Amino acid sequence: MKKFYLNPLFLFGLAFRLVLVIITSPTPVTQWYVPFLDASTHSFSLDPWAVWLGQGGDSAAFPYGYVMWLCFLPLTLLCKLTGLPLIYGYGATLVTADFALLLLLRRMTPGRDSLILATYWLSPIVIIASYLLGFNDLVPVLCLAMSLYSVRHHRLAFSGLACIAAISAKLSMVLAFPFFLIYLLHNRALRQYFQHYIKGFMVGAVFLALPFLFSESGLHMLFSNPEMAKVYRLAFNLGGNTQIYLVPLAYLLMIYAAWRVRRLNFELFHALLGMAFLLVVLMTPASPGWFIWSIPLLITYQATSDRIAIVLTAIFSLLYVLSSLLLSPIELKVFGQLASLGSYHLPAPLGSDAVSLFHTAMVATGIILAIRIWRETVSRNDYFRLSRKPFVIGVAGDSGAGKDDFSNALRGLFGSYAVTTVSGDDYHLWDRQKPMWQVMTHLNPMANDLEGFANDVVALTDGKSILSRHYDHQTGRMSRPFRINSNDIIIASGLHALYLPILRECYNLSIYLDIDEDLRRHFKLQRDVHQRGHTTESVLSSFEKREPDSDRFIRPQSSHADLVLSLQPIHPRMLGDMNGKYPLRFKLVARSRHGLNEMYLTRVLVGICGLHVDMVVSGDASEVELSIEGETTAQDIALAAQMVCPRIFEFLDIYPKWQDGVTGLMQLITLSHINQALTKRFIW
Repeated sequence: MKKFYLNPLFLFGLAFRLVLVIITSPTPVTQWYVPFLDASTHSFSLDPWAVWLGQGGDSAAFPYGYVMWLCFLPLTLLCKLTGLPLIYGYGATLVTADFALLLLLRRMTPGRDSLILATYWLSPIVIIASYLLGFNDLVPVLCLAMSLYSVRHHRLAFSGLACIAAISAKLSMVLAFPFFLIYLLHNRALRQYFQHYIKGFMVGAVFLALPFLFSESGLHMLFSNPEMAKVYRLAFNLGGNTQIYLVPLAYLLMIYAAWRVRRLNFELFHALLGMAFLLVVLMTPASPGWFIWSIPLLITYQATSDRIAIVLTAIFSLLYVLSSLLLSPIELKVFGQLASLGSYHLPAPLGSDAVSLFHTAMVATGIILAIRIWRETVSRNDYFRLSRKPFVIGVAGDSGAGKDDFSNALRGLFGSYAVTTVSGDDYHLWDRQKPMWQVMTHLNPMANDLEGFANDVVALTDGKSILSRHYDHQTGRMSRPFRINSNDIIIASGLHALYLPILRECYNLSIYLDIDEDLRRHFKLQRDVHQRGHTTESVLSSFEKREPDSDRFIRPQSSHADLVLSLQPIHPRMLGDMNGKYPLRFKLVARSRHGLNEMYLTRVLVGICGLHVDMVVSGDASEVELSIEGETTAQDIALAAQMVCPRIFEFLDIYPKWQDGVTGLMQLITLSHINQALTKRFIW
């Protein structure tokens, strides 16, 4: 942190701001803001707008809410107590808000200190609008940035409070509120905490917004502000008294575009919100201070894009400078109070055509930036592309191979709200009591409605809902039909999940659980007797009866799987010698047909998890086999996953449930292949 504060760019930007605070006297500050603050501190009242208008003040002086007033009040009082010019208190408040926004942007884009200092701290948009022209948009933008930062780190109550604070500071920030609602409703991980955001927002509204509604003078100053009418200037006349206002139209279309994205992450939300602000500013004869609204978006975009983005933003800033200086003459006074030393006025407009051309070029550059931001930040975003189609996982394996446990382990990572599971057991053709089971086993495809299973998986993949039934293994009967909705992640598991070609085409990742046969029989015996209520004799009899169908219909499906996970005892004799005193110890063998990062995965498993790993690669490198032995914890698995596939974490639950041991290893390897499958899907 010390290195950051000693950076020449930071010191220069800070010194330059302090000098401008001392030598500038922007007209809005000297005519409106400082006199209003002076009046409100001279005759203190909880309704400073009534005090101001009661003294005959201009109704355009302070069309802001309580947060804006409270932010400038402390340093104004300090200057009044110390005898310093009140304009210094106003300027010092801007510097404080500016510095706080700098630190916040630094946290939002870690590791990019030089870029943040160059593109924000030395931004001509911020410096001219705030210190040469005297606009106070830094305060509401800081509150909005605090709300963004808080929602990103799942502090939703404070995010709601900061959002209403931004609106209280400047009503224009209400443009952001619908985007927050859409983000929280369309991000399934955050939807369950939506009420925390609303509580924070409502508490803030009671203390920061509601009192303002009882101030007739404040409401009069707010709604008589000529800046509010600017959004209606760009319009098409349809004849008579009917007009189409283009700025509200563009804003509503941006809201609709955000609503259409069914799965939103923070990057998508931030980009869509920033683009809405940018379009409103570009399509309006906006106050120069409004351009500060788009600064957080432009900073984030430059931090994640290429040099062309930095160059375009620099050109946009330069055109802003030229346009602002031509439209807004700036008054300079040496040392503020020494007016006898004279004042200097920058040149007035050099001609309406020149001003319009500069403004047109600035708007054109801004539109180019908006198009690039949409293409690079939105249309190429993983979440945006996932919103078009769910990610579908097919899990096949023999009876007792652990398909349900494996599916539940994946559900624990992504969250139950984001996962829809379809079980092949629910598509048995007959109840257990039917005589057909005397001549046919569940493992025979003819005993299952595979066409219905395939049609339902296809429908869910297409985003549609289905009607399904549930097979109760204890009673052997089917439940009544119930509705299953599509979701972000669809897991289709069953004995024949990889049997039909149309099913295999649906999956983004296909997995086969190839458990050791003796171990499978051991687990199935334990499950069917203790959980499903079968007798030991009936389970042992079913082994022999089902073996031919298993060999014919189930095991061949492994050849169609992208990933085969085989659970084996470390020593085969362990099952025979087991007496319950010692837990079973396993090894996991993972065979991948589309290996991508097994070398790195092996290093992480050895270095982070402390496991023993043997790797075998086929001659043409098309298949990779990892044999993994050892004990590991859920914490080590989570750390390993962060290193192997960090991008996939934005798809996981806020608090993913990692498992210890072999199940955790299966989670890790599967996530690695999901990451690979997502990459391939986006390439294609």
